[in-house]
Amino acid sequence: MRYTLLPLDSPIGAVDGFFCDGVGAGLKKDGLDVGFIYSDRVCDVAAIFTQNRFQAAPIKHFQKHAIKKTNFILVNSKNANAMTGKEGIEDIEEILSSLPFNLQNPIMSSTGVIGVRLPKEKIIEAVKRFDLSAKNSQNFAEAIMTTDTFAKTIGFEVQLEDGSSFRISAAAKGAGMINPTMATMLCFIVTDAAIPPEDMQELLQTYAETSFNAISVDGDTSTNDSVFLLANHKSGIYDKEAFSFALEKIMHHLALLIVKDGEGAKKLVAFEVKGAKSKEEAKRAAKALTNSLLVKTAIFGEDPNWGRIASTIGASGVICSEESLSIKFGNVLVYDRGKILFDEETERKAHQVMQKESFKISCDLGVGEESFTAYGCDLGYEYVKINAEYRT
Repeated sequence: MRYTLLPLDSPIGAVDGFFCDGVGAGLKKDGLDVGFIYSDRVCDVAAIFTQNRFQAAPIKHFQKHAIKKTNFILVNSKNANAMTGKEGIEDIEEILSSLPFNLQNPIMSSTGVIGVRLPKEKIIEAVKRFDLSAKNSQNFAEAIMTTDTFAKTIGFEVQLEDGSSFRISAAAKGAGMINPTMATMLCFIVTDAAIPPEDMQELLQTYAETSFNAISVDGDTSTNDSVFLLANHKSGIYDKEAFSFALEKIMHHLALLIVKDGEGAKKLVAFEVKGAKSKEEAKRAAKALTNSLLVKTAIFGEDPNWGRIASTIGASGVICSEESLSIKFGNVLVYDRGKILFDEETERKAHQVMQKESFKISCDLGVGEESFTAYGCDLGYEYVKINAEYRT
């Protein structure tokens, strides 16, 4: 390998030229709820957004101004600023125009309750307490959380063979409204690599397909889902292969943390579909499994009900047949090309697999060569409780 990844403490703050922190503005009952990322050098920015038709005001504001460069992102939790019409965009412009710093094309991102105007005054007052010299990744990660139970950060120093290096780090939030049309999630990736802008958008889109677009908690697609990549080029170093490897690892890791933190979730499950006629069909079947409520509740009950797996694949509309399908829970084969292997001993072994915190369910369609893995979780009582009480 021509490069080495070394983990970073305080990931975002450890990247040269980047600063971050979070403060309490009173949007939540207590704790941090407004955060920022700042770069002392203007950054190129790439972004991908939710496929929900009702995109929130922060996304519309970003697109309205066609932002390609920035040095500041302001993020609030508890309020999504979605379904707020032109007033929602005007609220953003008022907040950003009041920032007491010398900034270029500042960006705003929001997460929380849909259909409520931003508490502008609270946010504007909170921003006055920002310290742009702070490097507190934990505070930032906590400030962007909603129903998350833990902060999600990761970062690497990427050392190349010649001894040069660059750094790349990220923070994300997400636990509910997670669906594979880009999982309610936000992700902010920063790097000091000298990456060309065209590579930024290409690589972000490529690795979203196998990370944030391959996870599901509850099958709901948010209005605010956003992934940003900011590059300030301060290291002067770039290697596309090394950067790609690090970016994919970061995005995949954060995507799995989001599923693991699914509202009330206890299980993280990889749904591998192979032997499909096409990549698109493998993806369709795998994502159908992550979204199936019957599959999710069986996982919650640790019930190896393979019939629900087969039924979901059949309902997804992909090319498949009873005579070519095989299903495994971990390494336990329960159905093999028309033969039911689900006796008492096999069920016991499959149940043992499902008792683990994370495991894989593999389905071989047996009709082609293509494969795809999507990631999901169980769905239990706590999910209902959290979302029934979300605004109270």
